[in-house]
Amino acid sequence: MHIDELRDYCMSKKGVTEEFPFDEVTLVFKVMGKMFCLAGLDRWERGEPAVNLKCDPEKAIKLREEFDGTVIGGFHSNKKHWNTIFTDQAMDTPELKKWIDHSYDLVVTKLTRAQKDALKNL
Repeated sequence: MHIDELRDYCMSKKGVTEEFPFDEVTLVFKVMGKMFCLAGLDRWERGEPAVNLKCDPEKAIKLREEFDGTVIGGFHSNKKHWNTIFTDQAMDTPELKKWIDHSYDLVVTKLTRAQKDALKNL
């Protein structure tokens, strides 16, 4: 997956915004103000594409075991809830999209009722 594909896929989801809240190279995708995907653009430019995605803690451990070296605990993130996925290492686009969906859905389930209602009305 290329960075433009990642961006297009994330932005196609309901209620998503993109921001640079930390610095000028860390692209963050949020749903209703809550992060679900981060990408360091400097890494992508160096040919080391990776994304941080929120993940159910039990699933996170299983994915790290199954995709050893391709999936690690979230870089600069809470490793219990975030994974870093190196997208150029044995990672096909449909699989990555499933993990993006999981991250998005996980964040949406934690939204307040008012936020969920606002999301439905977008």
